[in-house]
Amino acid sequence: MILEQLRTAVENGKRKEVPALVQAAIEEGLPVRTILDEGMIAAMSSVGEKFRLNQIFIPEMMVAARAMNAGLEILEPLLTDSGIEPLGRVVIGTVSGDMHDIGKNLVGMMMKGMGATVYDLGTDVDSKTFLDKAQEVGADIICLSALLTTTMPSIGETIKEFEQAGVRDQYYIMVGGAPLSQEFADKVGADAYCANASDGADVARAYLAARH
Repeated sequence: MILEQLRTAVENGKRKEVPALVQAAIEEGLPVRTILDEGMIAAMSSVGEKFRLNQIFIPEMMVAARAMNAGLEILEPLLTDSGIEPLGRVVIGTVSGDMHDIGKNLVGMMMKGMGATVYDLGTDVDSKTFLDKAQEVGADIICLSALLTTTMPSIGETIKEFEQAGVRDQYYIMVGGAPLSQEFADKVGADAYCANASDGADVARAYLAARH
C-alpha cells in the first residue's frame, strides 16, 4: 500500500509528500532496494512511458523528477550504508560554450530514477573536465548535451579527448540535444543518440543491464 502511494506521489509530482512516504516505507521495515525499485524506479518508468506516448510533456516530467529527487535524498545515504551498488555511474554535462541545462537536468534526473549514480558537471564543460571526472569516479556512461548548432563541434572534441587519452573504449558515450541526430552521433563516434530523456534512460538501462 505504501509503495503504491509512493509511486502515485512521484508520478503526480507531489514533492512535499514523497519524503514522508519514503520515511514511512522505511519505518515499515521495507528494504531500501525495494523502496527504490518498486517505488521510485517504477514511478519514473511509468512517467517515461507516458512521455513517450505524448500523454504528458516536459513540464510534468520535470515535476515528477523533482519529486523523485526529494525521495532519493533520503534513500541515497541508506543505499550507501547498506553497501548496495548503484546500477551504474553516469557523468553528464552540457559541452563547452553551451549554457543550456533543462534537457541535461531532465536526463540526469531520469538516470537517477533508474538507479544510477549521477555526476552532473553543469554547463559549459570542457572536454578535459569530462575526461578527468570519468576517470575519477570510474564512470560507465558519459552523457554529452548541446542545444546550439554552434556548440555541436564541442561534442566531437570531447570524444576526441577520450580517444587521445587512449581510454575511449572504457566508456559508453551518449549524446543528445535539439540540433543533434543519429547521423551526427555516428559522425563524431558516439555510442548512442537519444532524442529525449526517457529514451536516454532506456538506452542507459539496457547498456548497463547487458554489462552486468
